[in-house]
Amino acid sequence: MSVEVEEQSSSLDSIKWLVTIAILIAAVVGNYMYAEQVSVLWRAIGVVAAVIVAFLIASKTAKGQDALVFSKDSRTEVRKVVWPTRQETMQTTIVVIIATLIMSLILWGIDGIMLRVVAFLTGLEL
Repeated sequence: MSVEVEEQSSSLDSIKWLVTIAILIAAVVGNYMYAEQVSVLWRAIGVVAAVIVAFLIASKTAKGQDALVFSKDSRTEVRKVVWPTRQETMQTTIVVIIATLIMSLILWGIDGIMLRVVAFLTGLEL
């Protein structure tokens, strides 16, 4: 019995996804086709309305439900994050800038030395 329900919801999900894609394509094509006849405001409202309708239809599918649950769980996890203070952020930024400067000077020096060695070995003048 559950197999029959899964097959039915799967086929309904396919239809829902096709309708969602058709609405989004219609929004893009309609926005392009009515560029001359309709003002930008009304076209923007139409596109936003089409995207909202497509989102609502897609959210009623199994994958849409999974995506909504995932986004809610993600939001919960973001609330648990301990964000650094302004002072910690500034100190870390300064350390990264200093480390970057030191590494760039080291790589610049190595590049200069290698350039001179290659020039000496090949007999080419700089």
